[in-house]
Formats: sequence, structure tokens, C-alpha cells
Amino acid sequence: MRTDFPNPDDILKFTLTIEPDEGMYKGGSFKFTFAISNNYPHDPPKVKCTQKIYHPNIDLEGNVCLNILREDWKPVLALNAVVVGMQFLFLEPNASDPLNKEAAEDLRTNRENFRRNVKTSMTGGSVKGITYDRVLMK
Repeated sequence: MRTDFPNPDDILKFTLTIEPDEGMYKGGSFKFTFAISNNYPHDPPKVKCTQKIYHPNIDLEGNVCLNILREDWKPVLALNAVVVGMQFLFLEPNASDPLNKEAAEDLRTNRENFRRNVKTSMTGGSVKGITYDRVLMK
């Protein structure tokens, strides 16, 4: 993982790049923007994926479904909890709380087909008529 601060004068907005070294998303590079409101830690950060990826918990607009970014957020949670949660989404995608229902259904009913679709999408390929962004590092 890597964080970047595009504007050093605004530390409340930054990007997080996750490069999984295991699991179905291994070899990919996934970028997320974080925007922290002035009401933090009472409000969770706003997190969006900047790429179109095939993932049950990330929709095609980049919205992220992670419980601690919504109803389970508590002011005692640190940004580190969000980062760890984001990492976990790439190790164990969650088909029971999806934003991308087609990907979740694929994961639930045919894990091997889901794995193939992840690989195809990461190369910038098309899955079920939708073309995804190339996220492979090589």
C-alpha cells in the first residue's frame, strides 16, 4: 500500500494505492481517493475507487461498500481500520453485502468463473458487456 498527498497543503484529501500480493486480485494496482470532512472522527471518510473494477463491494462508479464506512463507523475508529478493511476486501470479497450485484452473484454461484472474470477485467477486458480499466502492474 502507498499513500499520496496530491496537494501537500490539504492533508484531508489523499490517495491510497492497494497492490495485493495474494488472492484473486494479486498483481493489480487499485487507487482510492479519501476525503476527510471537518467533522472527522464523527463522520467516516469518503472513499472512492478511481478505476472501474470488477468487484462485488465496489460499484462501477467507484463507491465502496465497507460496513465501517457506513453504519458501523464509530469515532474511536482510526483511518488505519479503514485501510485494513479495504485490504481485506481484496483478499476476501464479500458477496453478502454487494454494490455490484452481478459480481456478487458470480462469486456466490461460481467462484471459478468469478476468478476468471476478475482476471479478464484486470487486463482491461470486458465482462458481461462492460469494459473495465486495466489495473495490472505488468
